[in-house]
Amino acid sequence: MSKKNAFYAQSGGVTAVINASACGVIETARKHSDRIGNVYAGRNGIIGALTEDLIDTSRESAAAIAALRHTPSGGFGSCRFKLKGLEESKREYERLIEVFRAHDIGYFFYNGGGDSADTCYKVSQLSEKMGFPVQAIHVPKTVDNDLPITDNCPGFGSVAKYIAVSTLEASYDVRSMAKTSTKVFVIEVMGRHAGWIAAAGGLVEDHGIPVVILFPEIKFNQETFLAKCKQMIEQHGYVTVVVSEGAHWPDGKFLAEQGTRDAFGHAQLGGAAPVVANMIKDALGYKYHWAVADYLQRAARHLASRSDVEQAYALGKAAVEFALNGENSIMPTVVRKSTSPYIWEIGKAPLSEVANVEKMMPAEFISEDGFGITPACKEYLYPLIEGEDYPPYKNGLPDYVTLENQSVEKKLAAFKLS
Repeated sequence: MSKKNAFYAQSGGVTAVINASACGVIETARKHSDRIGNVYAGRNGIIGALTEDLIDTSRESAAAIAALRHTPSGGFGSCRFKLKGLEESKREYERLIEVFRAHDIGYFFYNGGGDSADTCYKVSQLSEKMGFPVQAIHVPKTVDNDLPITDNCPGFGSVAKYIAVSTLEASYDVRSMAKTSTKVFVIEVMGRHAGWIAAAGGLVEDHGIPVVILFPEIKFNQETFLAKCKQMIEQHGYVTVVVSEGAHWPDGKFLAEQGTRDAFGHAQLGGAAPVVANMIKDALGYKYHWAVADYLQRAARHLASRSDVEQAYALGKAAVEFALNGENSIMPTVVRKSTSPYIWEIGKAPLSEVANVEKMMPAEFISEDGFGITPACKEYLYPLIEGEDYPPYKNGLPDYVTLENQSVEKKLAAFKLS
């Protein structure tokens, strides 16, 4: 088999460990230099491929690539740019193949969530039709933990750990002040349609913290919610509320909806925490504080889960190994073999079964009243936040790497994004 170059890109919202997957891809490819030439990264995700703005990762030192494992965010830049159907976006897909042909790229590693899995699947289909076969492997990543088939998604474990720790620490603060001051703390977390991150906040219950969770999977009922908060405050003196950004009214409208749309056409969210906090203040009169975890939760590499880092790297490594074994149009997965002790292995799933499928919180993970998590959910979550994988520190701050990201010489005419 002749040697081909590889293309790698990061897509969508970044995480604390997406660079660990990049590290796994690049280091593994370098170990197989007899079959994989250069690894070119897309500058700012798939946009880099469309505009032929490629980064030559071979010009980065081994130490710099290794440092990606402990560096958060997207080392090559990411983007929110969704390619639509093959016919609707035929021009863009044909451009991808044109760029791959020009730079002798035979391997396509796309690191992202559900939309990225869909793009990867379509690239695998089109490349065959256009007579330039490209092995397309999707590397899973999403803090939302909503990709199907895989037990969990890289990025989620570290977000879950950060939210659980932050909720615990803030709750200790509120508890100490509740007698004469704040009695309600509301923290808003990511999760548009799936409440996995919000569920992680429920782990503080095992530390004696009274907590109420608002899941996207449960239609919001203001009356029962306020009654639950009042009960908790009367019993404990305070309450912590963890609200998913995707919490919504019975008619489907998000509590946090702003009336605007993001680049993928999704409703732009932000502000569920103040909505909920003011609701409690207006109805019950309690003093409150609220916070929105926002980028903090997905960038917190200083508190990453060790199991999350290990899985992120392993899935990047497996993607390359699968490609070298002739696999195409698949996604490496995490297969849980045992919860106690926590044992997992790498599996694989066809992209035809991954693309455009969202994995919600199962009903058995949500308490009967809809405001908490069950023992089964805790059993699922705890192994994913296990262990610490601290980055090196310098002068009191994490010592993260910034790559040189040197460009590959362009060979094609300019391409205008539609």
